[in-house]
Amino acid sequence: MATPCRLRLRLRLLFTLLVAVAVAASHPAHEFCAAAGGGAGGCGGGGDGTRILIKGGTVVNAHRAEEADVYIEDGVVVAVRPNIPVGDDNVRVTDATGKYVMPGGIDPHTHLEMEFMGTVTIDDFYSGHAAALAGGTTMHIDFVIPVNGNLTAGLESYKHKAEKAAMDYGFHMAITKWNDEVSREMEVMVKEHGINSFKFFMAYKGSLMVTDDLLLQGLQKCKSLGALAMVHAENGDAVAEGQQRMIDLGITGPEGHALSRPPVLEGEATSRAIRLAKFVNTPLYVVHVMSTDAMEEIAKAKREGQRVIGEPVVSGLVLDDSWLWDPDFATASKYVMSPPIREAGHNKLLQAALSSGILQLVGTDHCTFNSTQKAFGAYDFRKIPNGVNGIEERMHIIWDSMVETGKITVTDYVRVTSTECAKIFNIYPRKGAILEGSDADIIILNPKRSFAMGARTHHSRSDTSVYEGRKGKGMVEVTISRGRVVWEDGNLNAVPGAGRYVRTPPFGYLFDGLDKSDAVYRASLRAPVRRGEAAAA
Repeated sequence: MATPCRLRLRLRLLFTLLVAVAVAASHPAHEFCAAAGGGAGGCGGGGDGTRILIKGGTVVNAHRAEEADVYIEDGVVVAVRPNIPVGDDNVRVTDATGKYVMPGGIDPHTHLEMEFMGTVTIDDFYSGHAAALAGGTTMHIDFVIPVNGNLTAGLESYKHKAEKAAMDYGFHMAITKWNDEVSREMEVMVKEHGINSFKFFMAYKGSLMVTDDLLLQGLQKCKSLGALAMVHAENGDAVAEGQQRMIDLGITGPEGHALSRPPVLEGEATSRAIRLAKFVNTPLYVVHVMSTDAMEEIAKAKREGQRVIGEPVVSGLVLDDSWLWDPDFATASKYVMSPPIREAGHNKLLQAALSSGILQLVGTDHCTFNSTQKAFGAYDFRKIPNGVNGIEERMHIIWDSMVETGKITVTDYVRVTSTECAKIFNIYPRKGAILEGSDADIIILNPKRSFAMGARTHHSRSDTSVYEGRKGKGMVEVTISRGRVVWEDGNLNAVPGAGRYVRTPPFGYLFDGLDKSDAVYRASLRAPVRRGEAAAA
């Protein structure tokens, strides 16, 4: 006969399992996943069968922080509440007392295994994911580059690259030329492949850059599809002129990169893109906002009610351009990216804009090249491959520079590193939250532990880091990716092929009510005027 103690234990286990089954069957997040298409691996799940109970921590979502336990089963969050009992020896229990339990980071801006400037970024979909997981990021959205302008060929190439993915990922699509075929392919990307964002380069003249007339057509197409238009905002014509000016002055080193594309060119292009988006009446997402010039244009547009998203990147928030004048080329060249890292002062104002909501989420523009690749431009800065690291460092740096200094709260931290991205790209609450039914992408951060960064310890394949020697407080001790513990106590378990493609549905919240504002605009025209009839009367 069972003792009263054993009977109570069995009843407690039965109750826990009944709650788990009921939540898994009925929670709205599962309905959301079904509607979203679920990606290559279906909706939710994907764990290794391990059941995990995280006890005693402070669970932080963008809307609130609370003392609670988190129970995970089959890769999905099943319960979030205080004092969840342990009723089975097969449940892995993790003590998070004194620590923060938060959604894994989502990086909205990366370039893995990208062909660029005559070479290929050093991190692929395995090494990049290994770095991300070690740094507390559990999903990213990468940019598909078309093949000779062909979107379908570009997507097929990136699908192949992503076969080694170790964590979940999504895709943006770059638009590098415009014709009827590209317009048709955009519709296919949205409706058949789950891509709800398209990037237009206003820079890189002669390769990726699109002109204003093509950008206008692209904005109109994005609006019709419910897809978000994104812009790399620099005046490409002026940049080309600035580059030649520096060469003519004999300035060929990395400092010439920054001097050739000053903040005014980023501000001008940002302003132009915002006004064109206003003309079309469609939302706009400005990637890697690096200067106060660009930030102020975004702030002005938002004050006037326009739907503009501003994305700073971690390098722009905490670094300055002084390194570009370093006498050692290898040191200076690793800081070359576009738009450039700006002079001191821009970073502090960008931090203030992030804390006040003018800028809404933080990316990395992780686009890594090793020192050998950077040396391609040893005698001409125009040939230095543009890009820096950040996918592993972002979560730690934002905590140390923004939370530890009191600029943002812990809930703001979750918002700018995870939740806002999930909402913008229409995958919330499946991603970006610790709620019943959400994917179990979770980190445990110890605010008392310190970190140190450098190329010798990071998981990127690059032999350099723009954060070399940086130290701070706030350490991600555990990373859980869809129910699998992939980072714990400095040990990484990133499995090639374990990652899953996440479809991003169109018509996210930024499109709500646009039809009404369009109707108001049409009503305001008071046209056409029927002059012939008026004269006859």
